Amino acid sequence: MIRVPAEATGRLSDAWRYCVGTGRTELALRRDHQDSLALLQREIGFRYIRGHGLLSDGMGVYRPYDHQGARRVHHCFTYVDQVVDAYLAHGIRPFLELGFMPSELASGDRTVFWWRGNVTPPRSHREWAGLVRATLAHLVDRYGLDEVRTWPIEVWNEPNLPDFWQDADEKAYHRLYEVTAHAVKEVDASLRVGGPAISPGADDWLLRFVEFAEAHDVPVDFVSRHAYTSGPAQHVPFGVHQTLAPADRLLDQFATPRRQLHGTRYAGLPVHITEFNSSYRPDNPVHDTAFHAAYLAPVLAAGGDLADSFSYWTFSDMFEETGVPTALFHGGFGLLTHRQVRKPAYHLYAFMARTGPELLARGDDHLVTRHLDGRVTVLAWAPVDPSGETPGPDRHELRLSVPLAARGEAFVRRSTVDEEHGNAYTAWRHMGSPRSPEPGRLDILHEAAEPARSHHRLPLADGRADLRLTLARHEVTLVELVPLTDETPPWWDERRLLGREVP
Repeated sequence: MIRVPAEATGRLSDAWRYCVGTGRTELALRRDHQDSLALLQREIGFRYIRGHGLLSDGMGVYRPYDHQGARRVHHCFTYVDQVVDAYLAHGIRPFLELGFMPSELASGDRTVFWWRGNVTPPRSHREWAGLVRATLAHLVDRYGLDEVRTWPIEVWNEPNLPDFWQDADEKAYHRLYEVTAHAVKEVDASLRVGGPAISPGADDWLLRFVEFAEAHDVPVDFVSRHAYTSGPAQHVPFGVHQTLAPADRLLDQFATPRRQLHGTRYAGLPVHITEFNSSYRPDNPVHDTAFHAAYLAPVLAAGGDLADSFSYWTFSDMFEETGVPTALFHGGFGLLTHRQVRKPAYHLYAFMARTGPELLARGDDHLVTRHLDGRVTVLAWAPVDPSGETPGPDRHELRLSVPLAARGEAFVRRSTVDEEHGNAYTAWRHMGSPRSPEPGRLDILHEAAEPARSHHRLPLADGRADLRLTLARHEVTLVELVPLTDETPPWWDERRLLGREVP
């Protein structure tokens, strides 16, 4: 038995809830995307949202024209306003990513994704700086300086990869960052700008980035990087499979920036992991599984000790890097499918949203917290085998002595997600994997996505409950213990429900 301390060991970080990804920014113009965001915010409540393509052609911001023999530029913020208005209406703020390059400002025609985000440097850094200044000045005018000061501003996305920045030209990225950061500060010196938003496998980029910034007196208010644990893609039609490293490799990646910056003038900067997941592919079916929730559980439980934020990429399967989704479940990154069906990983986040601020205990398979009103929550998860060589244990035992400031009994509520419960993917597979389920079947899948719930009482002895949990394969469970006040009237006798007289 594990004895959970009665005194809090500290506060549980909410870095897991700081930000979430959304794919390309213009998706927020869609009704179904906004419906998914509303559900997400109602049940989880993220603080920021980050997406690609704020300045890409689809947002229509950069609009050059010729007039009276001179080339001029008009900046149009119609779609930007609609997107930001939608975010704020749902109680979430933008984490601005400045990119990709408008095609008429680009120095080349190299693009990424099905929707063709241009990844080449600007042919005019002066016009790029003007675009950045105009965009931020407009946002300040519309939403107020005090508000926009709270929005982090990240320069580009994964410039260490040639798919996202032409030839992965580090010198060209430093130049872009320098021009961009100064343009941001020209709008207001208190706006927060950072980077370099690198992908895994390019740790040295961060060191050279801050060395460049120091040598050239370039503003850096935070540093950012991404974290994934999947290997090369093994392609199948409309999907991929990949090997996975153990989940603690994600935590290693979260910790790397602070370790690298230790002893430098940038050691105290906030660290934002602006994308993380198991697989970096939006068509890997692992994202839809109960395995995925159990795999990520220890990351959500401990990641806040290592970074100021770690942003799940992404919240919805309405995501078009590789094209329009081919089926309801197609391996998409999202916590939700494109029809608002909740996945097991969604429930992991929803369970985290019900944990308390006081951290009592944390282990390899559990997280115990307390709310200010005395309620105690236990988040527990079954271990997984990321190698895929075994299915993982079919059951996992956990016994905790949980402190509760009460006498008598505790009311216990348990919510469970595993291979069979809270798992619409399993139900969808039983249905024959329909690509576009009709309304009746979709209702069944929404129903199947509900976690299993059970309720009972536990006796308390010396202010403690003996909590014994048996977890199924790939289960994530949330147990909430509440002090019980029994208000049953003295004449109540369940034995008499059918009118029997009892002695």
